Amino acid sequence: MLGMLPNSAIGNGAVGGWSAQLRKGCLELAILASLWDGQRYGLGILRVLAETSSLQVAEGTLYPILARLKADGLLQSEWVEAEAGHPRKYYRLTVSGRRRAREMAEAWRELSSNLSAVIQPLLKGVAR
Repeated sequence: MLGMLPNSAIGNGAVGGWSAQLRKGCLELAILASLWDGQRYGLGILRVLAETSSLQVAEGTLYPILARLKADGLLQSEWVEAEAGHPRKYYRLTVSGRRRAREMAEAWRELSSNLSAVIQPLLKGVAR
């Protein structure tokens, strides 16, 4: 999903700043999507994002977003004791979170479909 922007597009200058903002704007959807199939703790969310989208997200970016999504009623969390190591805080979608994730996914599909049609002439003859 978010792996659509190659690393080469995230360079310096206006395009690099724009692509970074685009990725940042899609991060909430990516986090909600990473929790669609069940609960995960923070590192698990980061792993899903990295493995499925090549999206590298810092913990310092993830946890404030998780806190905001929880405050908005889109996530619930609970501490779970680990067999080894420290307890982990697991996050899961609420009913509202599942609804928001579906709405955002639909909006993304519509936007990306419409935008793909518009930018197609720009990509003709561009090697991928």
